[in-house]
Amino acid sequence: MKTFGHNTVDRVPRIDFYRNTVSFSGVKINRPTLADLHEDLKKDIVSVHGTVEGVVNGDGTISDEAGRKPPENELVRFGWIKGVLVRCMLNIWGVMLFIRLSWIVGQAGIGLAVVIILLATVVTSITGLSTSAISTNGCVRGGGAYYLISRSLGPEFGGSIGLIFSFANAVAVAMYVVGFAETMVDILKENNALMVDPISDIRIIGCITVVVLLGVTVAGMEWETKAQVILLFILLIGICNFFIGSVIPSNNGKKGKGFFNYQANIFAENFGPSFRDGEGFFSVFSIFFPAATGILAGANISGDLKDPQRAIPKGTMLAIFITTITYIIVAICVGATVVRDATGSMNDTISLSINCNGSAACKLGYDFSTCDKQTCKFGLMNNFQVMSMVSGFGPLITAGIFSATLSSALASLVSAPKIFQALCKDNIYKGLYFFGKGYGKNGEPIRSYILTFFIAVAFILIAELNTIAPVISNFFLASYALINFSCFHASYSKTPGWRPSFRFYNMWLSLLGTILCCAVMFVINWWAAVITVAIVLFLNIYVIYNKPEVNWGSSAQAMSYVTALQDALSLTGVNDHIKNFRPQCIVLTGSPMSRPALLDLTLSFTKNFSLCICSQIFMGPRKQTVSEINMNIDKYQQWLTKNKKKAFYAAVAGDNLREGVKCLLQASGLGRMKPNTLVIGYKTDWHCINFRDVDNYVGILHDAFDFEYGLIILRISQGLDISRILQIQEEMQRQELERLALESAKKDEQEDGKRGIRSLKFLNKAVKYNLILTTQNTMISFSYSGFKIATGYAANFNQRQLEASAQFQMNQGKGTIDVWWLFDDGGLTILIPYLLTTRKKWSGCKLRIFIGGKLDSINEEKRAMAALLGKFRIQCADIKVIGDINVKPSKESWKAFEDLIEPYQLHESSKDPVTAELLQKEYPWKITDAELERFKDKTYRQVRLNELLQENSRAANIIVVSLPIARKEAVSSYLYLAWLEILSRNLPPVIMIRGNQKNVLTFYS
Repeated sequence: MKTFGHNTVDRVPRIDFYRNTVSFSGVKINRPTLADLHEDLKKDIVSVHGTVEGVVNGDGTISDEAGRKPPENELVRFGWIKGVLVRCMLNIWGVMLFIRLSWIVGQAGIGLAVVIILLATVVTSITGLSTSAISTNGCVRGGGAYYLISRSLGPEFGGSIGLIFSFANAVAVAMYVVGFAETMVDILKENNALMVDPISDIRIIGCITVVVLLGVTVAGMEWETKAQVILLFILLIGICNFFIGSVIPSNNGKKGKGFFNYQANIFAENFGPSFRDGEGFFSVFSIFFPAATGILAGANISGDLKDPQRAIPKGTMLAIFITTITYIIVAICVGATVVRDATGSMNDTISLSINCNGSAACKLGYDFSTCDKQTCKFGLMNNFQVMSMVSGFGPLITAGIFSATLSSALASLVSAPKIFQALCKDNIYKGLYFFGKGYGKNGEPIRSYILTFFIAVAFILIAELNTIAPVISNFFLASYALINFSCFHASYSKTPGWRPSFRFYNMWLSLLGTILCCAVMFVINWWAAVITVAIVLFLNIYVIYNKPEVNWGSSAQAMSYVTALQDALSLTGVNDHIKNFRPQCIVLTGSPMSRPALLDLTLSFTKNFSLCICSQIFMGPRKQTVSEINMNIDKYQQWLTKNKKKAFYAAVAGDNLREGVKCLLQASGLGRMKPNTLVIGYKTDWHCINFRDVDNYVGILHDAFDFEYGLIILRISQGLDISRILQIQEEMQRQELERLALESAKKDEQEDGKRGIRSLKFLNKAVKYNLILTTQNTMISFSYSGFKIATGYAANFNQRQLEASAQFQMNQGKGTIDVWWLFDDGGLTILIPYLLTTRKKWSGCKLRIFIGGKLDSINEEKRAMAALLGKFRIQCADIKVIGDINVKPSKESWKAFEDLIEPYQLHESSKDPVTAELLQKEYPWKITDAELERFKDKTYRQVRLNELLQENSRAANIIVVSLPIARKEAVSSYLYLAWLEILSRNLPPVIMIRGNQKNVLTFYS
């Protein structure tokens, strides 16, 4: 491939490299990997082919048609006017404009009515700005508010809001349809044309209306959009009709009902508030605010927009501006033309010379003073049909009401299924995946349409929407609050991925919007707000508990990183204190599942409150080891997470085991969160491996002490490493699955009588089962309980080793932890067993303390140790002083030790000096007679300690004993391992511990 006219594997920047896996706007192409550019150039690398990756980062679903680019003429997409502006205006210009706005002006006055409108606009405008910012921070798919919130705050909040927002829109369909049906029933009542009774007629008309609306939506988005445009046209005619009617000279009939055209006296009288019937500013505001909750109507069909990033900001903000101006102008016009109270009688006229006491109607020749004593039927306060009265042609206002209700119902009937479909396709709630399927060229959510239809019909039949209406309004407000919080949170987290092209937002303004939305929730209805918060929290906890396997790069993840980083940095300014010491461990497990006993034991005293790093050293050719590290690091960390192991995974490449561990000892950790303890398994095969491997193992122990680490060595008699057994089980399981797959394929072939396609069917079946096989094998290799899978094959394995490797996963029951605290190492030897007893699995075990002492002062030694443990607040069941530690071991035990070291002894004393010198040069790793004599007393002690351990602790659940230290360059590796071997042989699980000789316990407060 030529780049800049030259043959090269490198590629110029290209949008296809950055596409999502399931992008419909183009094919996802893989750029050259770093290995393609960095490693030796292979002859077969001539071009980088475009490939479609699997599902990554949880974006999209397996059922999507990855990489397919549909022809543009197949899809129906809308611009910002039809897709966003029209929908938002129709939803905001609701029934409130025609029926309740005049009442709000009568109660609050023109001044406060404008304030109420502007306050609602502030809330919706801030939300609109936040929505615009989020929607321009990358490509937006279908799902509207759910998509915006879930991709910003994660599936927890996104899933909860998606569910309640879908439900709110579904119930809103019923509310708007009932509003339409009530208006129809009023018309039928006026004409004495009721079918049954008012309630039944509302139900009948409502159900018929929903069926018609469902037919429009199922027909396709293009038909629904055409219907919306027609409804908008009717609504605009109704609004214009009102303005025209307000300037047409009023007749006597309208004057009797309180309409006098534009009058300064009426404007002045209606400017101030006149709250009645227990109403106040906030109660009136709570009645008006639901009219402003249609700002997401365009964003809710984000998947059907040509360019959501441009359409949503432009259409939403312009719709808010136009509708706000309209509401303010209509409020002023109504307040300047209609008085608050009127009798409706043309005969209540008076002479203009009479003193009117400031009444605007009186000054205009009408006496409505009787309304002070009794409730009148007309005027701003009493007549909801004021706009119809003022208009030039009343039926056009009725048409406007029909248009407002039907358009809002239609928008909600589209929004609810679209949002619900996106939620179901993400599979956050497993049982709802059925509703995520799309049909047709636009992927219409037919199943979700039907579900929304039944929900709407159910609430129409209930016909008690006044009770649930506050909850629905609060559901919308909760969504707005979380959209604002999403914008604030994404900005505050300072993640580099937050780069919205819409610049007219501010994170503190978004936070203010969050607070305002929450405040309005409680202003509208406090108990509905409490219910809303409770439902959101319940769904949030449910999603957290189920842990959906999605990764959307949410701001919550970014904030977690920022918080962790800030906490880690703040720790660097805090000096360590003994009271806050905790064992922070590097555990040499290899792959985490290879030595489960070692990992389980370590997690028993580190889980949830201390650092644990599972470490693996990759040895071999650098290219191979680096490749293995890159391939396994995420896999093993996911395995730890999936199996609820509170640990990190770290891997390094090294020429040998010791060099790799050196790297870990020096570079692991971050700031104060740095390991201080090395946990390693006992090398049971030391007597049958190369001497260099023995030196490397013992060298690791020396290195740990050099870097001032505490050291913990675990030995169980059956051995720790079960990787070979896991491999055998996996292979046997694979063979069994393969056999079953072939048998099933053959059976299917035999049942098919069409011989012409038998071979093809067999091949297809084989491929199918091979895929299943591969998946299941992967699962086996990742399963922590992999050693429990093939229990049927137990005869083929060392079942005892498998059971032993899982022993620290189980409850230990009642028993003892025997602690042989022979040497003071700072307290680590006593701290680790104490921490074990604080765990539920070990809570039934009591500590027994064994210490060395003199036979003539056993009681004094015991009292001293009891006092020390008392000061450390460590309880124990018994303290035993061993006074005969330094007694020579029995001849049998010593003979066993001599047999143990015989293959590794040099025996130079029995050779002539020249021969002895040559042997020392040829076998420098062997144990010399001089060395054995020099450390004879220490060797006696290890052999004697094993006898004492056999005598006193044979029945213990686990034994903790002070680890003997070998001086560097003085004690050979084989002699040291012989000490550890004879010390811990033929015993229950043994933990050999040695601290770094610094205090880890204190008795000061």
